[in-house]
Amino acid sequence: MRKISLSLFLTGAVVAAPVGVFAAESSYTDFNTKKCRHIPGKDVEDYGEWHCKGLAGIAVYMSAGDQRIHVSYGNNMEKAKAELAASQTLASFNGEGSRIEWRLDKGKPFATIMRWSTTVTNDKGDPVRGSVLVVTRLGRGGVCHVGYIDGGANKDANELARKIADERARNFACGKDKPIVLGEQGPGFSGPYDAEK
Repeated sequence: MRKISLSLFLTGAVVAAPVGVFAAESSYTDFNTKKCRHIPGKDVEDYGEWHCKGLAGIAVYMSAGDQRIHVSYGNNMEKAKAELAASQTLASFNGEGSRIEWRLDKGKPFATIMRWSTTVTNDKGDPVRGSVLVVTRLGRGGVCHVGYIDGGANKDANELARKIADERARNFACGKDKPIVLGEQGPGFSGPYDAEK
């Protein structure tokens, strides 16, 4: 069984980037489960859930099972657990990243970007490791996945993820709009679980 790790520390780093008609900024928090409250699961393939604190007191919720994770956000843990993101994952086996990038508009977070690890089985049955940047919408309109970028196949993966966040996240309708994929897709790429059932 893969060991899961995650925690959140505010690094204080803020990076400004011009996007369209407004300038968004980035702030970063480290993600390490050892620094979060863990509630063990009851079943063999239920690894439990982790309750963490994110930027500006935002609750970060992660659950894991069957070698896959779900990450969600909210004003408190109960709200984070009730959001669509709490049930969204990638089709391949996957794991959480070690850092969260928060996209800010006038100091208010409206999206996150996390680099998830992936393990995809190729045509020969061999495992191929990769990474996918998962862009998640935040706010009252819902918390859900907005888009995906292959972190290995695209040298500008971070910029592509910010493009999705800045141009689509705030107006994205969770449960109605379909998440998008930008850039190249290599052998380690995995899309959303429900799209590949």
